[in-house]
Amino acid sequence: MYQQKLEALIERYFNQTERRVTCRAGNTIIEQSALNTRLYYVFSGELEGFYSEANTPQVRVFSAGSGAFIGVHSFFSGNWTASSTVVAKTDVELAWIDKDTQAEDERKFGPLTAQFTPVIVNELSRRQRRATQEAIAKQKALEKLHTAEQMTTLGQLAAGIAHELNNAIGVVNSKSGRLETVIMDLLEEVHPEASQFFDFGLMHGQKTSSSEARTRGRQFERKYGLDKNIARSLAKAIPIDASHATDVISKHWLKNPEEAIRFWQMGCDLHDLRLASRHTVGIVKSVKQLGRVDIDTEEAVDINDSINHALSLLQSELRRVSVRLSPADLPTFKGSKTELVQIWVNIVKNACDAMSNSDDAAIEIQTRLSKKRILVTITNNGPEIDEVTRRKVFQPNFTTKKGGLSFGLGLGLSIVKRIVAGYGGSIIVKSDASKTVFRIKLPVEGEHGEA
Repeated sequence: MYQQKLEALIERYFNQTERRVTCRAGNTIIEQSALNTRLYYVFSGELEGFYSEANTPQVRVFSAGSGAFIGVHSFFSGNWTASSTVVAKTDVELAWIDKDTQAEDERKFGPLTAQFTPVIVNELSRRQRRATQEAIAKQKALEKLHTAEQMTTLGQLAAGIAHELNNAIGVVNSKSGRLETVIMDLLEEVHPEASQFFDFGLMHGQKTSSSEARTRGRQFERKYGLDKNIARSLAKAIPIDASHATDVISKHWLKNPEEAIRFWQMGCDLHDLRLASRHTVGIVKSVKQLGRVDIDTEEAVDINDSINHALSLLQSELRRVSVRLSPADLPTFKGSKTELVQIWVNIVKNACDAMSNSDDAAIEIQTRLSKKRILVTITNNGPEIDEVTRRKVFQPNFTTKKGGLSFGLGLGLSIVKRIVAGYGGSIIVKSDASKTVFRIKLPVEGEHGEA
């Protein structure tokens, strides 16, 4: 219907050869704030509209091509003042009517304004769409500016904190290394048999998850007639030997299990201290980059190994949590191991905090490869995260905690999101009454930036 009315208007008003003109590219058709008494119809070519305020550069506000009307607002508003400057982008062929044009067959079609009502309504609709788009673009620009200001502030704060932490971490690194050497030398001198257990803990740490330790501990308790706590401690200390059909404990561990566990635990604690201090150095570097978007992605990383590393760092938090890891065979990932460990540490630590009042706290971590993406799913059975909170958890200044090392800034998950986004990946969180799931997708080598 609109098209039929439009064709009729063009036939009645824009087919007179004396009111047609060809304008060259670059010519100004209408000047902003100047008098305009014409309504133009574009037969061919393209025009651009520009708007400017006092002492500001012109801004392109629209383009128009074949079939468009130009000057609708100034012509029908009655003030004859152009709201924008219209320039021919290419050679254009135009036809026009002016304020002296009389309505054709007014008795049948009505006055001129009534005949052009569809054109006026269409122009108002176009302007409304443009105003909406401009409002959305302005809001996005303001949000982007606000985020940039936040990140700058956080970056400045992080740089100061990192400077102070570096000194402390340097001391921890050097002194823990010295402590390892002194203890090992002392044990080899006064208690050589114990040194093997200390060395085993120092070199390997604890590889067995809490849930595996409980299961194996019950088996050791029955098989060797051990005390429950000793059996579980041995299950933590001794990794599963794939060469044996059944789970066994070597004789030297059983000779004096309490002593073996004690010295293994000493070595394991120093092992964790060494891991944590080295990892903290990397974390400090990442925190210093909080306000930056560039990431070093040159290291070939085993995702499953980085998850195990994170779990080792969180052993104290995970002592009362059942952890189940289901790793898949994955290609190496080109990135920073420190940053990847940081992702898993933050998410798992948050899960532990959320389940602090739960008697059956459980975390399940799955990895798999799907469509050239490494998918890591971390699920916990903690309380539901409501929708309002889910929308805010990745914001730099959001936290549900008070005090502590976060200083109420809630930096953890904002750093996680920055790291994941830096690799061209994505992170989402879903939650209901039974579980909360963090799902991280990371593109494999050659796919960065396309997720």
